[in-house]
Amino acid sequence: MLDKSPAPPAPNDLAAFWMPFTANRAFKAAPRLIASAKGMHYFSTDGRKIIDGAAGMWCCNAGHGRAEIAAAIGKQAEALDFAPPFQFGIPQAFELANRIAALAPNGLDHVFFCNSGSEAADTALKVALAYHQINGQGSRIRLIGRERGYHGVGFGGTSVGGIVSNRKMFGTLLTGVDHLQSTYDREKQAFSKGEPDYGAHFADELERLVGLHGANTIAAVIVEPMAGSTGVLPAPKGYLKRLREITARHGILLIFDEVITGFGRLGCAFAAERYGVLPDMITFAKGITNGAAPMGGVLVRDTIHDAFMSGPPNAVELFHGYTYSAHPLACAAGLATLDIYRDEKLFERARTLEPTFADAVMSLRNEPNVVDIRTVGITAGIDLAPNGNGPGDRGFAALRSGFHDHDVMMRIAGDTLALTPPLIVTEDQIGEIIDKVARVIRAVA
Repeated sequence: MLDKSPAPPAPNDLAAFWMPFTANRAFKAAPRLIASAKGMHYFSTDGRKIIDGAAGMWCCNAGHGRAEIAAAIGKQAEALDFAPPFQFGIPQAFELANRIAALAPNGLDHVFFCNSGSEAADTALKVALAYHQINGQGSRIRLIGRERGYHGVGFGGTSVGGIVSNRKMFGTLLTGVDHLQSTYDREKQAFSKGEPDYGAHFADELERLVGLHGANTIAAVIVEPMAGSTGVLPAPKGYLKRLREITARHGILLIFDEVITGFGRLGCAFAAERYGVLPDMITFAKGITNGAAPMGGVLVRDTIHDAFMSGPPNAVELFHGYTYSAHPLACAAGLATLDIYRDEKLFERARTLEPTFADAVMSLRNEPNVVDIRTVGITAGIDLAPNGNGPGDRGFAALRSGFHDHDVMMRIAGDTLALTPPLIVTEDQIGEIIDKVARVIRAVA
């Protein structure tokens, strides 16, 4: 450990913080408290070394405690802690935007910065609506998401998202929203490595929605190339290309939500590169700063950006943004992170490790209650059968058992265990993670 762990808080000290996406009462009865992190590991407040099978929350692709990123943030904080992003700028924001655009597919050359994946999704949706408005197609106001999709927690992202638990408490949300069907069919896709062979035809559902609503009412379709938060659902072979063909034919914008898949998770800077598809916008967050500072953004095609650049030169082209857009400390963290990705060739490393990682995870298929496993890039979803207490209970038990009893951190989505380790993971550490997850699965059998 780097530092002496702080003393765990007393139970009463846990009461004030209403934790996000957390079973608060269960957590506070048996807290999972983290004191520090380095490399592939977290360290708990009681001094245990816990291997990180989740890259924090899909974001720490270069591992934890990177001195280069910490130094860049500290240096920037001393030089310039904040500058207003409305009507003023900092050199680092332009440098970072240029470097992100250089990593993206040709044509996605403009970056709008925000602070999270949720803000990135809402930004992309607003850009889509505004683009059609200024192009004289104001009737295009409908947004299309996908069942089991996740696009953050803003009103726009929640509306186009397709995870029922994220939607059911919040009323009608945005109107004029529809959803494609999920791309997952366990009967025909179970235990797939990489993109499943079956399922390209799921994209044809968009033609039905066009027939139902009229193409001239639809502004954009937003999908994740790999649906992560719902439990790791890779796009079927050919699905994204077919979706691109349909959207292009009907003048509908296509948005790839790459908040999870961006920056190496699937072995490329962006999944759009892996699949050879050019969307109209790409949202990103998480890996851009290695989780060290909040940042998100939207990559936008030239044709969309340029459509806004009209009217008097002193007029605001897009009435949208955030106080902390392109925050100096986040920009510093982003630049340092991109240096690490480049110098350590982490995207290439992920491509090389993908078959090893897939084989290792698939070795769990005969463990008790495992009903499916899906892998793509350095990402895997392991579905466990529900137990007698109902859906989600076995998955939650696995989360607790992993942290408290087996020193492994993972993500869960209901009864799905998601493994998404940092891209610095070694083959030995992959073996360690799989061994510990096997013990967890047996413990909750």
